Amino acid sequence: MAENPTDAEVIQAWLASKLSERLGIESHEIDVREPLASYGLGSTEAVSLAGELAEWLGRKLSPALVYEYPTVEALARHLARSPDVSESATRAGQHRETKNEPIAIIGIGCRFPGADDPAAFWQLLRNGVDAIREVPADRFDQHAFYDPDPAVPGKMNTRWGGFLGQVDQFDPNFFGISPREALCMDPQQRLLLEVTWEALQDAGQVPERLAGTQAGVFIGIATNDYGRLQWNDLERIDAYAGTGNAMSIAANRISYLFDFRGPSLAIDTACSSSLVAVHLACCSLRNGESTLALAGGVNLILSPAIAINFTKAGAMAPDGRCKAFDARANGYVRSEGAGVVVLKPVSKAWADGDPIYAVIRGSAVNQDGRSNGLMAPNPLAQEAVLREAYRQAAVSPGKVQYVEAHGTGTLLGDPIEAKALGTVLGVERPPGRPCSLGSVKTNLGHLEAAAGIAGLIKVALALRHREIPPSLHFERPNPHIPFDELPLRVQTTLSPWPAESAHSASAAPMLMWFWKRRRRPLWECRMQNGRSVHTFSRCRRAVRKPSSLSLAPTKTSSPPRSPRRRCRISVIRPACGSVTTTTVSPSPAIRRRN
Repeated sequence: MAENPTDAEVIQAWLASKLSERLGIESHEIDVREPLASYGLGSTEAVSLAGELAEWLGRKLSPALVYEYPTVEALARHLARSPDVSESATRAGQHRETKNEPIAIIGIGCRFPGADDPAAFWQLLRNGVDAIREVPADRFDQHAFYDPDPAVPGKMNTRWGGFLGQVDQFDPNFFGISPREALCMDPQQRLLLEVTWEALQDAGQVPERLAGTQAGVFIGIATNDYGRLQWNDLERIDAYAGTGNAMSIAANRISYLFDFRGPSLAIDTACSSSLVAVHLACCSLRNGESTLALAGGVNLILSPAIAINFTKAGAMAPDGRCKAFDARANGYVRSEGAGVVVLKPVSKAWADGDPIYAVIRGSAVNQDGRSNGLMAPNPLAQEAVLREAYRQAAVSPGKVQYVEAHGTGTLLGDPIEAKALGTVLGVERPPGRPCSLGSVKTNLGHLEAAAGIAGLIKVALALRHREIPPSLHFERPNPHIPFDELPLRVQTTLSPWPAESAHSASAAPMLMWFWKRRRRPLWECRMQNGRSVHTFSRCRRAVRKPSSLSLAPTKTSSPPRSPRRRCRISVIRPACGSVTTTTVSPSPAIRRRN
């Protein structure tokens, strides 16, 4: 029996010793924050370990104990009767207050065509860069699937898109994932892990300090090209194919990796998915369900299938450009990317000294109901969700200075959106002060499930820099939009943020599409004591790679390694269905999982 069996460090050392005996590795190679399952500890071994532990401690223990406390550290704390992080969080939760306060954006991570981070994205926006290009050869053979005639079966009428580079590359060791499992993971899941890590770094958050807390994860995701390609080959399906391609796991894997205990939701409302994710995250923060939230979306194009479908529906622009509000509007171009924002109630962000990009004052969601067709928009419903968002934010529509529009560049959709905006934004608006209008789709294309987060990040960066970037491809106004009667003007040049108010700048991203669910947030940058919230910055806390993500405990003051793609994991191409892999040397923890 242990000399002091109630000491957490003694119990932890005993558990590490037993694991090292079973695995044939040194005790110092055991990561006490890594789930025991990572070391190949199955149900039989878990029951055996619980029996040995009970005998050593001299008390009865449940065989299910290692599932209730899945890491060496958590199990040792519980057995030593030390306050567990999750128990502390539960006690703290008893004193939560329901508030309708603004929500601060304190961190941003993104990967968009032509921009690998927020700084590069802002330069792309302010310089008016068009990031659209032809379909790269490593995705699929555009020549095999292209035909200018949209009626030809199995063909798409466009060769264009917004694409990321090297989506087949990933560093599984960084995240404690075996190469074998990573091979089966949808690259959208891999991309989300990288962008989430970068968003937390940008927010100055130390992941290990968030472990066990009520941090929520809300992710918009709507497609799974990778999964469809895998399921077509039954021999390729293994134990990881299910979790590797389930939509729910896109959010759940983030919560699992960082040990977040708040809500973890994957949301599919088509093109509004990532903004609905932000809306739900804000609601969760306000009702005390989450103490911090990560919200965003992801979209990758690995197959021509959806482009072929949209070609037949008449939605694709043959020239591959979103010409929002222009007379040449003839459809949109598909695009890909990922974005994640870190959110906190603004009072807590200020108290914690977090950097603040912008503040979300209110949001609203609705649905078109029975409109003139399943994919047809409802103008009255658009006006209703706008009014509700401004009511929730307690802001007069006439004070809004910029709207980041859906703006896909369709001949029917653009006029309906513009007229709804003009009707609502005209209320209490001073004469001669039109609201600026733009769409990030003119730069990047339509990111579908990630479109809303791209627009949201654009607005947050514009507020921070106090500049409004140009909306591209606007030459002649759409003749069906009465711009001379509406208080709107398309933003065609880079310009300073309007200085009409000395206290605040307001903007509103908007998103809708064929599921006709809409989400509308109202943003603000408010001046306090002569300083703008969005540019207020304090010294960020040092961020290092936490031991919970390490494959062996380390103590170092060196800066954290960025989880950028290090090696090729997989490429699966339509038609040929080929897969290529590169072997990665796993650490002991990973070896046991293969």
